[in-house]
Amino acid sequence: MGIFGGLFGGSKNGEEGDSSNIPWVPLTSIEQLKEIKLASKGRPQLVFKHSTSCGISRMVLNMFKSGYDLEDGQMDMYFLDLLAHREVSNAVASEFGITHQSPQLLIIKNGEVVVHDSHGSISNINLEQYV
Repeated sequence: MGIFGGLFGGSKNGEEGDSSNIPWVPLTSIEQLKEIKLASKGRPQLVFKHSTSCGISRMVLNMFKSGYDLEDGQMDMYFLDLLAHREVSNAVASEFGITHQSPQLLIIKNGEVVVHDSHGSISNINLEQYV
């Protein structure tokens, strides 16, 4: 791996399947948004919107992974590959009333987005606060 691969996270493909300790659920269909809203009544749901072709998005994803320390089952963690599923990304923005950005993190509780942020500000979100 070259210097840029090391800085920005390596492979562009299959990043949700890497060796991170985050139990990602691929967000690949608009129908999953109904499931997310329903499940958010029982526990928080997280959506991480990521552009696999963007170095900044990759860097933010790596920062998020390195700071992740939730226990299994505290939140459901959805990973949205924006390039592969643009229609799902558009539906997320519409369904939850937020402006699309990339990278972007949303936390949903009781069917509503309780916090969202993008780019480097994602690292300022304290996940434990929403559990």
